[in-house]
Amino acid sequence: MEVARLLLTTFGSYGDLFPYLAIGEELEKIGHRAVIATSANYHGKVASAGLEFTAVRPDVSLSDSETIRYFFDRRRGTERVVRAMVSVLRETYEDTRETARNADLIVTHPLSFAAVLVAQQLKKPWVSSVLAPGSFLSAYDPPVPAPAPWLVKARALGPGAMRAVWHLVTPMIRAWCRPLFDLRRELGLQPGGNPLFEGGNSPDLILALFSRVFAQPQPDWPAHTAVTGFPFLAGPAGDLAPELAAFLEADPRPIVFTLGSSAVAAAGDFYSTSLKAVERLNARALFLTGPLAQDLPARLPAGVLNWPYAPHAQVFGRASAIVHQGGIGTTAEALRSGRPMLVIPFAHDQFDNAARVRRLGAGIAIPRGKYREQTAFDALRRLLTWPSFEEAAREAAAAVREEAGARRAAEEIDRYLARR
Repeated sequence: MEVARLLLTTFGSYGDLFPYLAIGEELEKIGHRAVIATSANYHGKVASAGLEFTAVRPDVSLSDSETIRYFFDRRRGTERVVRAMVSVLRETYEDTRETARNADLIVTHPLSFAAVLVAQQLKKPWVSSVLAPGSFLSAYDPPVPAPAPWLVKARALGPGAMRAVWHLVTPMIRAWCRPLFDLRRELGLQPGGNPLFEGGNSPDLILALFSRVFAQPQPDWPAHTAVTGFPFLAGPAGDLAPELAAFLEADPRPIVFTLGSSAVAAAGDFYSTSLKAVERLNARALFLTGPLAQDLPARLPAGVLNWPYAPHAQVFGRASAIVHQGGIGTTAEALRSGRPMLVIPFAHDQFDNAARVRRLGAGIAIPRGKYREQTAFDALRRLLTWPSFEEAAREAAAAVREEAGARRAAEEIDRYLARR
């Protein structure tokens, strides 16, 4: 078929960016032109992937610790993110509409509220996507909501009870989005559904960009949902720094601690607490601490290394266990590595992702508010001594590696274009 110009929109952390870069690379391989529309400070990341870039407001700074902490509040974090996106919706809409005029198809991220409006107003072919199962508010496989994890206890009463729970919760989420409904009315569009759920779903094709190991399709998911597998970005195959490589190659394997690209700016005492547990375990450890100064002492014990950043794909497979925040990108890489994990969810979808890891048997979950020296020590001792965790992690990894999620997503988009 003819070469198509495909606009892929996304906002958030690296876990929100990298999957679309991976899909963009696969779309280019099959002859299309992929354009990434996102915050201006990601220009370099997009360029390094060899893809075309267009800046769309708002900008996102992963080094602004005050803002990150504000957005990572367990109870109100998701509300704050949604309200922030809606507060600049008109600017986002203007930027997106301009770059979408000559697009043949638009791919939307769960926070691409403006891109949904643009697709509908310009009558452009539109494919939506979700990164984590929690975006499907299923009554059969209910996600664990960070503000009220106890809500999913209603699942024991059956799908009817969960539907009633979601029916009570979703009007509150719609209230966060009033400016969005105002703009829809000004543009002559129908009010539409809840922007975080059915209102953000394409009527033709929804890409579920996660593994079937992580979540199986449910009876109340949209019928036109394609579960692709996790889209992993290949990235440059550069060597690790010699000091880091030597540390990872030494025995015994270290425990790797990371908070991804965003929660790391809201770490608090996470690293110092982790260090105390590591010392009690007499274990080796690698702390990936990001660009900000963390609460670790200047002089670390022998066998403990503090490093700002390293590609998870090059590090996780060399770990004895992985401790992370449960962001979907970090969780995907941890699952692919086949190593057992301890998940410390802070906010957002992280509570649901942590629960799914636990149900797989591949790890343990401790909410951030309950992460203490003793709970970390107990959990890590179990991970390192109970063979069942490693066996379940290896089994999950084998399935995740076979899925080729980025290629599958690109093929689904290509078939959709061909049908049209």
